[in-house]
Amino acid sequence: MKNLKTIAIALLVTIGTATLTAQTKKVDAAKSSITWLGKKVTGQHEGTVNLKEGALVFKGKNLVGGNFTVDMTSMTTTDLKAGQGKEKLDGHLKSEDFFGTEKFPTSTLVFKTIAAKSTGVYTVTADLTVKGITNPVTFDITTTETTATTTLKINRTKYDIKYGSGSFFDNLGNKVIYDDFDLSVTLKF
Repeated sequence: MKNLKTIAIALLVTIGTATLTAQTKKVDAAKSSITWLGKKVTGQHEGTVNLKEGALVFKGKNLVGGNFTVDMTSMTTTDLKAGQGKEKLDGHLKSEDFFGTEKFPTSTLVFKTIAAKSTGVYTVTADLTVKGITNPVTFDITTTETTATTTLKINRTKYDIKYGSGSFFDNLGNKVIYDDFDLSVTLKF
């Protein structure tokens, strides 16, 4: 009987201390979406940019990592139609004034630290690289079995995107473009 108790305790300890293997869930770029919103004194513009590739890493049900590559050449406005200035704005956003997509066709996001807030909700600090410049960003992400969603606020001037910024240029009046832009991300895997 004593041996049976010893075996049972050893089995429980072994089960309790077994390490979970990390599982990488590749994101389906075609089914995922990234929308952006940029504001200026006189209004705002919104659009999309495509995810090129990405993955989230889980241990059990806990998020432990992630990395993503965004195709900056896919950036487009969705609030304007052809003939309403859409082509001009799309071209300007891809120019050196903004994202310089010819020289920097991709941006990346790499998770560095992850803290659980509640079931399926995490606070992530990640390295965001835009135009070859890397800065940390912090945001909350919500995960389910097949999706992850988040919103991020990015200060574009930290990535040398200063065009129309009231933080860098005087006398812009109503032509000021706000430094922060918003991203809404839905990932499907």
